[in-house]
Amino acid sequence: MVMRLFCCLLLLSAMPTWAATKLEASVDKNPVLAGEFFMLNITVDDTVKGQQPDTSALLKDFVVGPTSLSSRTNIINGSINKQTTWSVKLMTRAEGEYTIPPFSVAGLTSQPIKLKVAKRSADADKNNDIFLKTELSSNSIFVQEAGVYTIKLYLAKELLDGSLSTPNMEDAQLTQLGKQTESYELVDGKRYLVITREYLIQPQKSGLYTIAGPAFQGRVQQNYRQLEVSALGDDQQIEIKPIPSNYKGAWLPSELVNLDEQWQPEENTVEVGTPITRTITLTALGVTKEQLPEITMPTIDGIRSYPDEKENNNAVRDGRVVSQQTASYALLPQKPGTYTLPEIKLPWYNTKINRISYATLPKRTITVTGNANTPAPDVTNAIASNEQNSKINPSNNLAQQSTLAPVIQSVTPLWLIVIAVLGYILWIITAILFWLNRSTKNELKIDSLKSNTKAPLSLNRLKNAAKVNNSSAFYSELNNVAKELTGKNVAAIDALTNLISSSELTALINQLQATLYANNSTKSDLNAIIKIIEQYQAQSNTSQQAVLKDLY
Repeated sequence: MVMRLFCCLLLLSAMPTWAATKLEASVDKNPVLAGEFFMLNITVDDTVKGQQPDTSALLKDFVVGPTSLSSRTNIINGSINKQTTWSVKLMTRAEGEYTIPPFSVAGLTSQPIKLKVAKRSADADKNNDIFLKTELSSNSIFVQEAGVYTIKLYLAKELLDGSLSTPNMEDAQLTQLGKQTESYELVDGKRYLVITREYLIQPQKSGLYTIAGPAFQGRVQQNYRQLEVSALGDDQQIEIKPIPSNYKGAWLPSELVNLDEQWQPEENTVEVGTPITRTITLTALGVTKEQLPEITMPTIDGIRSYPDEKENNNAVRDGRVVSQQTASYALLPQKPGTYTLPEIKLPWYNTKINRISYATLPKRTITVTGNANTPAPDVTNAIASNEQNSKINPSNNLAQQSTLAPVIQSVTPLWLIVIAVLGYILWIITAILFWLNRSTKNELKIDSLKSNTKAPLSLNRLKNAAKVNNSSAFYSELNNVAKELTGKNVAAIDALTNLISSSELTALINQLQATLYANNSTKSDLNAIIKIIEQYQAQSNTSQQAVLKDLY
């Protein structure tokens, strides 16, 4: 056993070390048909790792598929043969004579290959089980106008696997829109599986261009056999028109541009401090979402404007790109008055009539009123005051009565005198009972006043928000505190500043609002706001205690 092992090692040590000596390139078909895939094999007589031939030069004349790598070692009669092969699928679109260039690997270079491509028969695709169709949304578009290029692959046999190349065009970007879709269609009585892909075309230069048709290569199942199949789409000619020389401003070519708005609340009359949300929607046909211009809100003296969230989207509808921008603005009226928001006007180039058009939002007038904090006159108090005046100055009352009706003298009947005496006696009894129960009634009043006296409102949540310096949570909790203290559900924070009447509190809240809505880097002193509210609560509690003391 040891002797055998020694002989094997001796044999291996005596073997020469191989190195690559030959690099060959070959094709499996020559000539080939236009639109037909064939295989290019590049082989070296050694095991090669970490290297591969550069096939980028093939892109000029061929559709280049993926590259696969294989290696093998054969030992025949003690002779060892090693081989590494790179295989590339190629296809050319047009007939003619082509040259596959030489390749270099491991210091070796292959020989170029002369390839003849024959014209594809006009009847080759008739009644074919696999074919491609291409379509353009428009054969003529402007620079930077968005077009849609659609590819449909028709399959009448069961597809095992395959690849569909991406179309290309000079001086333009082609981007696939969404995912491919699958459906079924009947063509000349034959049922096909249809795979559809849509691409967005964004041309950057004017001129006449060609969109190279896509190529499909795959395998299908037919009667327990696997067949290699291929298909080639037609090229599409497209005209890219330049920007008109007389056009000024941001270039926005489109078939339709529309501006729309929504208001919350919808009423044209609001109170001071009531936030208004204005949402503006810009919709454009035939442009991408990146091309939509910014919508600016005009400045209005007396109304603060804070930009809110903005969202851009695009989709394909009926072969057209539809883009939309939604922008929201928070408007905060600062003082009463009548304000007119000016018209918003957006220029764009109408590609249907070839002239400048405008998308507009009409001007809007809103009325801002003051806070309704002044109480209405108390009619009951006025009536009581009049009665009291009549008791204090009966002559005045009599004088007023004398002006309204004549004085009538009559004799008082006996039964009326008896009733008056009984009423007088009952009045005396009632007075005695009143004085006896006076202390009990005072106690009940004090208990009722105590029960109606609110305990100081807890500010713990407000303090927690201030501790973590969360301005948004602090403002929301401040609104809840203001509702509790003022009893108002609308513009409660403004009502709180009127209730406390502190110029310092007003300035701090204005600074907090600017921080939230205008992205102001200056931070408001949240603890100072809490301190002012606590002082107000302490003063209110002191006043209530004084009222209770007077009752005792």
